[in-house]
Amino acid sequence: MRGLGFGRRSALACLAIAAALAARANTAVEPVPRDAGWMKRHEAFVQIAKAGHVDVLFLGDSITDFWRTRGHAVWDRYYGNLHAANFGINADRTQHVLWRMDHGELTGLHPRVVVLMIGTNNTGNERAGTKPRNSTAEAIAGVTAVVRDLREKLPEAKILLLAIFPRGEKADPQTAQIHEINAALATLDDGRFVHFLDIGPKFLRADGSLEPADFMPDKLHPSPQGYEVWAEAIQVPLAQLLK
Repeated sequence: MRGLGFGRRSALACLAIAAALAARANTAVEPVPRDAGWMKRHEAFVQIAKAGHVDVLFLGDSITDFWRTRGHAVWDRYYGNLHAANFGINADRTQHVLWRMDHGELTGLHPRVVVLMIGTNNTGNERAGTKPRNSTAEAIAGVTAVVRDLREKLPEAKILLLAIFPRGEKADPQTAQIHEINAALATLDDGRFVHFLDIGPKFLRADGSLEPADFMPDKLHPSPQGYEVWAEAIQVPLAQLLK
């Protein structure tokens, strides 16, 4: 009976340890899909990838996605002749981009440059309650995993890794989190295949607060003028990488 009691306690201890490890699991590096509407968009990107002929691939979340709407005219002027494709999906996090890349969005593509900005949706808290989406370290690991996956799947492509754009109020905890993430992402720059670029200051006043609504009306997504700022800021670096 004693042995059985010890075994049961051991089993319970193992379960407790497993539960603790599961609770600490980093969702930012675990590839997962989203809903049916998201899947339709993913499948459309897979078809674009199969067709090939993409020299510049933009990959990210809503900030990239909205090149199609408020940034459309700017996109046409800067990228209309560059064989560019936009694989941005609203509300995506690193784990969603990882899943997309693992399920065909890069198959058949041989871009010369990938313009990547992801991670803002891994910061801050979930909409319901105060549960953090990810810690700063987890978000860094998530973006790093995306970069590594791109290097593995597109070994000849150059990656223009953009810092996460500033958002919200200067005093928001999310602002400090993004600053820490960007500082870590800068270390991924290897001077050859991965090139880090922080254009966030172009959206800020001298005191570190966001510029007036001309650039980011909702303090997150660029306006048409904001997309013009973005395009101008990466024009020379992108041209250099395309050489």
